[in-house]
Amino acid sequence: MAALPRQVAAAVLLLAAAASTYGATSFYASDPNLGSARVVFQTTHGDIEFGFFPHVAPKTVEHIYKLVRLGCYNTNHFFRVDKGFVAQVAAVVGGRTAPMNDEQQNEAEKTVVGEFSTVKHVRGILSMGRHSDPDSASSSFSILLGDAPHLDGQYAIFGRLTKGDDTLKKLERLPTRREGIFVMPIERISILSTYYYDIDVESCEAEKSILRRRLSESASEVERWRRKCFA
Repeated sequence: MAALPRQVAAAVLLLAAAASTYGATSFYASDPNLGSARVVFQTTHGDIEFGFFPHVAPKTVEHIYKLVRLGCYNTNHFFRVDKGFVAQVAAVVGGRTAPMNDEQQNEAEKTVVGEFSTVKHVRGILSMGRHSDPDSASSSFSILLGDAPHLDGQYAIFGRLTKGDDTLKKLERLPTRREGIFVMPIERISILSTYYYDIDVESCEAEKSILRRRLSESASEVERWRRKCFA
């Protein structure tokens, strides 16, 4: 059988890559609890994107989303990375390197009532940090790096990862040190900046349309070369 021309091979690779990317990014995004809002943390080791569970923990979601919109997580960091367990974001009061304005400070000092649910602590889940008081959660939260059933019903779950599992794996490979009960990275894992968008109202539909058209054109090109080569 004759080898496929380079144009055909390139088109096939494009189709395969698109299918692979879709599968990789849609695994977490398929959760029925997810709303349409998305938040992206741009870290020193790559991007982490997550969505919220507005019907599971509405007060927590409202609070965390407002902190994001105010830019409170900018210059903050992950103070804890315990492989197979959690990557935990520091509280923004004390965790940021940049000072906060009055509006940021006011929101960051608020606490949220403990919205405990039956959602399970599995890899990719976002779970609020707190002290012994169940209603003491403020701005620190963890991204689960593995299943942790002992946390179920004890900490408020408010969302989950939608993209960035590759970034979490990079964080898990970083050198750490133990300080009491915490496993902490030796280097500072900074959240350089953050942004948010809504998958229902932003321009992603236009981008999807362009991708679909390019895939259709590639498929047509493959078919034309197939007929030419094997006629």
